Amino acid sequence: MIYKIAIGGDHAGFELKEKIKKLLDERGHLIEDYGPYTDKAVDYPDFVHPVATAIEKNEFDFGILICGSGNGVAMTANKHQGIRAAVCWNEMLAKLARSHNDANILCLAGRFIDYELAKEIVHIFLSTGFDGGRHATRINKIPCA
Repeated sequence: MIYKIAIGGDHAGFELKEKIKKLLDERGHLIEDYGPYTDKAVDYPDFVHPVATAIEKNEFDFGILICGSGNGVAMTANKHQGIRAAVCWNEMLAKLARSHNDANILCLAGRFIDYELAKEIVHIFLSTGFDGGRHATRINKIPCA
């Protein structure tokens, strides 16, 4: 399946973001890069909020955010009511993030996982569906508003 994907992060995730963009493009996905566009130090919220907003507005199917640890981008994205951003550092976490949590943004740790692992995580995240059922009940309890 071909998806529309919003991607962003910070300087620590820049190198991995560029590689992931190329991979997604090669697989036929439509990508919008929200930055940063260099590895110069930046503040990740400046790039995360636009990605999360675009996902909330259903302009994209999924988002991918990459910073040094994955935590900063996830914390920022999850401030948005319609976002379920998951930090995934292995294949099983990516599978569970989608199948149990219906995650709509994948967050990666650019300083801690290599490209080969990131490639597998992205593939599993994008190819795994949401199981629904008891998990849907839980997902519906997440929003505060």
